[in-house]
Amino acid sequence: MSDDITLKKPVLELLTVANEYCYFLENLEKKTIDEVLKFIYHIVPLLYLKGTLLPDLVVEHPEANEKFITAEQWEELFYTLRKIMGNKDEFWIIDPLYINENEPLKASLSENLTDVYQDLKDFLLLYQKNTFAARENAVKECRILFATHWGYRLTHIMTKVHHIVNERKEEEPPAFF
Repeated sequence: MSDDITLKKPVLELLTVANEYCYFLENLEKKTIDEVLKFIYHIVPLLYLKGTLLPDLVVEHPEANEKFITAEQWEELFYTLRKIMGNKDEFWIIDPLYINENEPLKASLSENLTDVYQDLKDFLLLYQKNTFAARENAVKECRILFATHWGYRLTHIMTKVHHIVNERKEEEPPAFF
Protein backbone atom coordinates (compact mmCIF):
# COMPACT_ATOMS: atom_id res chain seq x y z
CA MET A 1 0.00 0.00 0.00
CA SER A 2 1.33 3.41 -0.99
CA ASP A 3 2.31 6.00 1.61
CA ASP A 4 1.73 8.76 -0.96
CA ILE A 5 -0.91 10.99 0.67
CA THR A 6 -1.79 12.47 -2.73
CA LEU A 7 -3.11 9.06 -3.81
CA LYS A 8 -5.29 8.45 -0.76
CA LYS A 9 -9.06 7.97 -0.91
CA PRO A 10 -10.14 11.53 0.16
CA VAL A 11 -8.05 13.08 -2.62
CA LEU A 12 -9.23 10.62 -5.26
CA GLU A 13 -12.86 11.12 -4.23
CA LEU A 14 -12.58 14.91 -4.51
CA LEU A 15 -10.92 14.49 -7.90
CA THR A 16 -13.88 12.39 -9.05
CA VAL A 17 -16.53 14.85 -7.85
CA ALA A 18 -14.55 17.88 -9.06
CA ASN A 19 -14.20 16.28 -12.47
CA GLU A 20 -17.98 15.75 -12.68
CA TYR A 21 -18.60 19.36 -11.68
CA CYS A 22 -16.13 20.78 -14.20
CA TYR A 23 -17.29 18.47 -17.00
CA PHE A 24 -20.91 19.49 -16.47
CA LEU A 25 -20.08 23.22 -16.54
CA GLU A 26 -17.94 22.78 -19.64
CA ASN A 27 -20.90 21.21 -21.43
CA LEU A 28 -23.75 23.62 -20.72
CA GLU A 29 -24.94 24.02 -24.29
CA LYS A 30 -28.60 23.04 -24.60
CA LYS A 31 -28.98 22.66 -20.81
CA THR A 32 -32.03 24.24 -19.21
CA ILE A 33 -32.05 26.14 -15.95
CA ASP A 34 -33.87 23.21 -14.33
CA GLU A 35 -31.14 20.76 -15.43
CA VAL A 36 -28.41 23.06 -14.15
CA LEU A 37 -30.16 23.69 -10.83
CA LYS A 38 -30.81 20.00 -10.30
CA PHE A 39 -27.16 19.17 -10.93
CA ILE A 40 -25.94 21.98 -8.65
CA TYR A 41 -28.46 21.01 -5.96
CA HIS A 42 -27.00 17.50 -5.82
CA ILE A 43 -23.27 18.06 -6.37
CA VAL A 44 -22.55 21.14 -4.25
CA PRO A 45 -23.09 19.44 -0.86
CA LEU A 46 -20.89 16.57 -2.03
CA LEU A 47 -18.13 18.97 -3.12
CA TYR A 48 -18.29 20.66 0.26
CA LEU A 49 -18.04 17.37 2.13
CA LYS A 50 -15.12 16.16 0.00
CA GLY A 51 -13.36 19.50 0.45
CA THR A 52 -13.51 19.13 4.23
CA LEU A 53 -11.77 15.76 3.99
CA LEU A 54 -8.66 16.89 2.07
CA PRO A 55 -5.49 16.10 3.97
CA ASP A 56 -3.16 18.82 5.20
CA LEU A 57 0.34 18.34 3.90
CA VAL A 58 3.63 20.16 3.66
CA VAL A 59 4.73 20.86 0.10
CA GLU A 60 8.36 20.01 -0.69
CA HIS A 61 8.49 21.89 -4.02
CA PRO A 62 6.16 24.95 -3.99
CA GLU A 63 7.63 26.07 -7.31
CA ALA A 64 5.68 23.24 -8.96
CA ASN A 65 2.37 25.02 -8.27
CA GLU A 66 0.58 26.36 -11.37
CA LYS A 67 -2.66 28.00 -12.44
CA PHE A 68 -4.32 27.14 -15.73
CA ILE A 69 -7.70 28.85 -16.10
CA THR A 70 -7.44 32.19 -17.88
CA ALA A 71 -9.56 35.29 -17.34
CA GLU A 72 -11.11 34.69 -20.77
CA GLN A 73 -12.14 31.13 -19.87
CA TRP A 74 -13.58 32.38 -16.58
CA GLU A 75 -15.60 35.10 -18.34
CA GLU A 76 -16.93 32.73 -21.00
CA LEU A 77 -18.27 30.33 -18.39
CA PHE A 78 -19.61 33.17 -16.23
CA TYR A 79 -21.61 34.70 -19.09
CA THR A 80 -22.93 31.31 -20.18
CA LEU A 81 -24.15 30.58 -16.66
CA ARG A 82 -25.56 34.09 -16.26
CA LYS A 83 -27.61 33.64 -19.42
CA ILE A 84 -28.99 30.30 -18.17
CA MET A 85 -29.72 31.58 -14.65
CA GLY A 86 -31.53 34.69 -15.85
CA ASN A 87 -33.44 36.45 -13.08
CA LYS A 88 -32.51 33.72 -10.56
CA ASP A 89 -28.80 34.63 -10.74
CA GLU A 90 -28.51 37.48 -8.25
CA PHE A 91 -29.25 37.31 -4.53
CA TRP A 92 -28.28 39.00 -1.28
CA ILE A 93 -25.87 37.67 1.36
CA ILE A 94 -24.48 38.79 4.68
CA ASP A 95 -20.72 38.32 4.62
CA PRO A 96 -19.08 38.34 8.06
CA LEU A 97 -15.70 38.93 6.38
CA TYR A 98 -16.92 42.14 4.71
CA ILE A 99 -15.99 45.50 6.26
CA ASN A 100 -19.56 46.07 7.44
CA GLU A 101 -20.58 42.56 8.43
CA ASN A 102 -24.25 43.50 8.83
CA GLU A 103 -24.68 45.10 5.41
CA PRO A 104 -26.19 42.91 2.68
CA LEU A 105 -24.07 42.35 -0.43
CA LYS A 106 -25.32 41.40 -3.86
CA ALA A 107 -24.04 37.99 -4.95
CA SER A 108 -24.34 35.98 -8.13
CA LEU A 109 -24.82 32.24 -8.60
CA SER A 110 -22.92 32.48 -11.89
CA GLU A 111 -19.96 34.23 -10.29
CA ASN A 112 -19.82 31.81 -7.37
CA LEU A 113 -20.19 28.73 -9.61
CA THR A 114 -17.47 30.02 -11.93
CA ASP A 115 -15.11 30.80 -9.05
CA VAL A 116 -15.56 27.25 -7.74
CA TYR A 117 -14.99 25.91 -11.27
CA GLN A 118 -11.74 27.86 -11.60
CA ASP A 119 -10.30 26.52 -8.33
CA LEU A 120 -11.37 22.93 -9.04
CA LYS A 121 -10.23 22.93 -12.67
CA ASP A 122 -6.81 24.27 -11.65
CA PHE A 123 -6.69 21.47 -9.04
CA LEU A 124 -7.59 18.83 -11.65
CA LEU A 125 -5.14 20.06 -14.28
CA LEU A 126 -2.22 20.38 -11.88
CA TYR A 127 -2.94 16.98 -10.35
CA GLN A 128 -3.06 15.41 -13.82
CA LYS A 129 0.54 16.43 -14.51
CA ASN A 130 1.13 13.25 -12.52
CA THR A 131 4.35 14.08 -10.76
CA PHE A 132 4.52 13.90 -7.00
CA ALA A 133 5.39 17.62 -6.76
CA ALA A 134 2.43 18.59 -8.95
CA ARG A 135 -0.01 16.34 -7.09
CA GLU A 136 1.27 17.57 -3.73
CA ASN A 137 0.86 21.22 -4.76
CA ALA A 138 -2.56 20.52 -6.23
CA VAL A 139 -3.82 19.01 -2.98
CA LYS A 140 -2.26 21.69 -0.77
CA GLU A 141 -3.56 24.57 -2.91
CA CYS A 142 -7.01 23.02 -3.17
CA ARG A 143 -7.18 22.64 0.61
CA ILE A 144 -6.11 26.27 1.15
CA LEU A 145 -8.58 27.53 -1.45
CA PHE A 146 -11.37 25.42 0.06
CA ALA A 147 -10.81 27.19 3.39
CA THR A 148 -10.47 30.68 1.90
CA HIS A 149 -12.40 30.70 -1.36
CA TRP A 150 -14.43 27.91 -2.93
CA GLY A 151 -15.76 26.24 0.22
CA TYR A 152 -17.24 29.53 1.34
CA ARG A 153 -18.80 30.09 -2.08
CA LEU A 154 -20.38 26.64 -1.98
CA THR A 155 -22.30 27.66 1.13
CA HIS A 156 -23.77 30.66 -0.72
CA ILE A 157 -24.64 28.49 -3.71
CA MET A 158 -26.28 25.84 -1.50
CA THR A 159 -28.44 28.39 0.28
CA LYS A 160 -29.69 30.08 -2.91
CA VAL A 161 -30.22 26.89 -4.92
CA HIS A 162 -31.98 25.24 -1.97
CA HIS A 163 -34.48 28.09 -1.92
CA ILE A 164 -34.98 28.10 -5.69
CA VAL A 165 -35.54 24.34 -5.85
CA ASN A 166 -37.88 24.29 -2.88
CA GLU A 167 -39.89 27.45 -3.56
CA ARG A 168 -43.28 26.11 -4.52
CA LYS A 169 -46.89 26.26 -3.64
CA GLU A 170 -47.82 24.09 -0.68
CA GLU A 171 -49.70 21.54 -2.78
CA GLU A 172 -46.84 21.04 -5.27
CA PRO A 173 -44.22 18.31 -4.77
CA PRO A 174 -40.54 19.34 -4.61
CA ALA A 175 -39.15 20.05 -8.07
CA PHE A 176 -36.51 17.28 -8.34
CA PHE A 177 -37.80 14.33 -6.40
